[in-house]
Amino acid sequence: MPPKSTPAAAVAAEKATPAGERIAKVLSRAGIASRREAERLIEIGEVAVNGKVITSPALNVTGSDKITVGGKPVAAAEPARLWLYYKPEGLVTSESDEKGRQTVFETLPPDMPRVVSVGRLDLNSEGLLLLTNDGELKRRLELPSTGWLRKYRVRINGNPTDVDLEPLRKGITVDGERFQPMNVMLDRIQGANAWLTIGLREGKNREIRRALNALDLYVNRLIRISYGPFRLGDLQPGDVEEIKPRILRDQLGLDPMAEEVVAKKAPPKAPGRSVSHGPTRDGGKGAPPRRRNEEPAAVGKPRAGNKDDPKSGPASRPRRNP
Repeated sequence: MPPKSTPAAAVAAEKATPAGERIAKVLSRAGIASRREAERLIEIGEVAVNGKVITSPALNVTGSDKITVGGKPVAAAEPARLWLYYKPEGLVTSESDEKGRQTVFETLPPDMPRVVSVGRLDLNSEGLLLLTNDGELKRRLELPSTGWLRKYRVRINGNPTDVDLEPLRKGITVDGERFQPMNVMLDRIQGANAWLTIGLREGKNREIRRALNALDLYVNRLIRISYGPFRLGDLQPGDVEEIKPRILRDQLGLDPMAEEVVAKKAPPKAPGRSVSHGPTRDGGKGAPPRRRNEEPAAVGKPRAGNKDDPKSGPASRPRRNP
């Protein structure tokens, strides 16, 4: 039987626990980098605490510590903020590109703070990309346990029937990698092409393109139209719109400490077009059942169906192959 804890032992244990938070977590929350990237910066000697370069992330820091990264001071973490951004095709979703291609972050309004992306969109994809100044919020929104549905409008070369798409709904294995069942709707045939609406809950590298290629169907346009409760709405390529703090609090169910921070007066909004925030339509047959941790109720009105607008759903029932 283990010895009973005494008050003196409890006090000693409390004193043995370093105050503050791990340095990598603090850097992530300040929007400097992800935890993993922050640890890498520490290991290569880019981070200093109170004037002393550190090389191990096994360090707790408090608000009184002075932290620099690359010689530049790290400001205190701001309230968590989230933006919707319409990523145009041809931009790289990374801080820098070894091939010299233009990145998402080089095109943002100059008055925006430093932000990181929630997930990625590849070079040839466009549409909704979430941006945040808070590394912990980024990590939370990317966790598979969030279970949020991401929806895409996809134009493919070919005229498949609804039956041809059934393997995607059941789950498909490509090059030894298993893709989970997708929510797939055939919207319409348009000449030599067809438009699909596809929803998925896990975002593996080029998942939609690879899965369709396995069916001999090839993507020539891919637009992400929603990420959980957040919709692309009326945003145009390059537009940015900030989510209101109240929506962050209500839709994301932030923990009490985060709620207290985000409820404070938000800094001025970055310029951008108006947008309604909320999920798009369910996408018809084959939609997975609503789960307890799925996206909250819609906020804002959905787009009306318009056959000439690739971001909207079909205005009528999908057609079969003529």
